[in-house]
Amino acid sequence: MRTLTTTSLLLAAVLGGCAAAPVSDAAPPAPEKFKVQVLAKLPHDPAAFTQGLEFSGETLYEGTGLVGKSSMRAGPAGATPTVKAEMPGLFGEGITVLGPTIWQITWKDGVAIERDAKTLAERRRVGYTGEGWGLCHREGGQLVMSDGSSKLTFRDPVSFAPTGSVDVGRDQLNELECVGDSVYANVWQTDKILRIEAASGRVTGEIDASGLLDQGERGSADVLNGIAAVPGTDEFLITGKLWPAMFRVKFVPAP
Repeated sequence: MRTLTTTSLLLAAVLGGCAAAPVSDAAPPAPEKFKVQVLAKLPHDPAAFTQGLEFSGETLYEGTGLVGKSSMRAGPAGATPTVKAEMPGLFGEGITVLGPTIWQITWKDGVAIERDAKTLAERRRVGYTGEGWGLCHREGGQLVMSDGSSKLTFRDPVSFAPTGSVDVGRDQLNELECVGDSVYANVWQTDKILRIEAASGRVTGEIDASGLLDQGERGSADVLNGIAAVPGTDEFLITGKLWPAMFRVKFVPAP
């Protein structure tokens, strides 16, 4: 009887300890603050209304917008594109390159265009609901798309069908770049880039990219929009709509 009583008391203590274990309700850490360190300045077509920017190997792909001026182009960074495809009647938006395939979305036309990555020739069009702003892809091929709201939508890389979403809690998410488990997002009408944890939507970093253009360059330029990770490095190429230059940069801690 004594043995049974001792065992019962021990069991009760263990169970009681489990039941009383505290549940953490601590707030997530504040986003880290970064600024840009310019490594190089490259030419950029000042007539390009940049909507999407992404490297595949050494080739820089760029999608541009505005009806009558939208295009898909590819070539060496800082040089005249070697391949270009026009988009009559459409307003082009974000792009992403998955091996031999490019996906390019449109603003209010409700279609995503699948292209051949070498020739930029159009293969097919797939419809979707809502606006299209930015596009990138995670490892494994999952597409991530923004629509100007605080939401990121995940899409199948073959069918383009939505497979889920996360809410970032920040509006006007625009051009996107996927790097590892993070999504970098330009915030429209600002010089800010957010680093977002893709799985949760939590903002883990804020990058201040202001001051890149000088006073003379600012005159005809529009907003910051365009971020491409440079393969094999921790560097990025960033530019904007109607900017005369692109900048190869690192994101370094802000003081």
